[in-house]
Amino acid sequence: MPFNTALTHLLGLRHPIVLAPMGGVSGGALAAAVGAAGGFGLIGPSYLDEAWIEREFDIAGDTAIGIGFITWHMAKHPQRLDAALARRPRAVMLSFGDAKPFVGKIKNAGAKVILQVQTLAGAIEAKRLGADIIVAQGTEAGGHGAARALFGFLPAAVDAAAPVPVLAAGAVVDGRGLAAALAMGAAGALVGTRFFAATESLGHANAKARIVAGNGDATVRTRVVDIARGLDWPAPFTGRALINDFTTAWHGREDQLEAVREAELARYSAAAARGDFSTAIVYAGEGIDLIDDIAPAAAIVERMVAEAEAALARLITLRTRTLPV
Repeated sequence: MPFNTALTHLLGLRHPIVLAPMGGVSGGALAAAVGAAGGFGLIGPSYLDEAWIEREFDIAGDTAIGIGFITWHMAKHPQRLDAALARRPRAVMLSFGDAKPFVGKIKNAGAKVILQVQTLAGAIEAKRLGADIIVAQGTEAGGHGAARALFGFLPAAVDAAAPVPVLAAGAVVDGRGLAAALAMGAAGALVGTRFFAATESLGHANAKARIVAGNGDATVRTRVVDIARGLDWPAPFTGRALINDFTTAWHGREDQLEAVREAELARYSAAAARGDFSTAIVYAGEGIDLIDDIAPAAAIVERMVAEAEAALARLITLRTRTLPV
């Protein structure tokens, strides 16, 4: 039975599940597969150019999808937003930067505006800017984020943003997480790491294997990869990744890493090219304890919906159960 929420109504979905625009991982095939399964897919160009954007929209074909940008980086390359809008996406998501210069342009192109925030003040500002959907991202999320945990942040953001629908992001990897988000007032969930380990994702096979084998205790929020790659990420954003030899060597020694950045960048880039994730980073959220297979996106969506229905049914049972006296 489909869930009917403000999100499903706004985007015409069967299920309140949105693929996070993971950079270089959420491509057209994955976005289309999530969309065909009843959710909504966002491709994630991250630092990639217009050619990548065009190719992934082509791969998605006729399935309605959207796109997500790192706002501060896209602001330096506004032609990438133009390339995306020319493909008439159903929605554009902006994260990590000042969205104000772009909201009107996106709306004028006929796309819904999704703004991801990490603070209550950010949720209030996103509503003021006219966001159609707001994503409340907790620190549990894989990849870049800030400092607030989702459990306390989400209901506060829902209240502050009303009536704008809010999605939960951060360690939502199964139907129990989706049910919890809905119970706290969210209109759905933005799901990343679970879909990284999807058959259709562009993630390297070795990275997917590390996610399946990993656990949430073995993740860390760090700046070391951004430093090594010379990416000028603004404060307060750090990235949650699986702990490996590179993070162990440099996390907490960022000043020393700056001094040898060029040599470490060469070493890091070579490792990434050959799929050596003892050095290259796998961005992943704390919920990876619950990921134990690599599965087609459709199966992941179906499983999450069934688990969410079962979880909510258990709550109803608890409400109506007569306890022994």
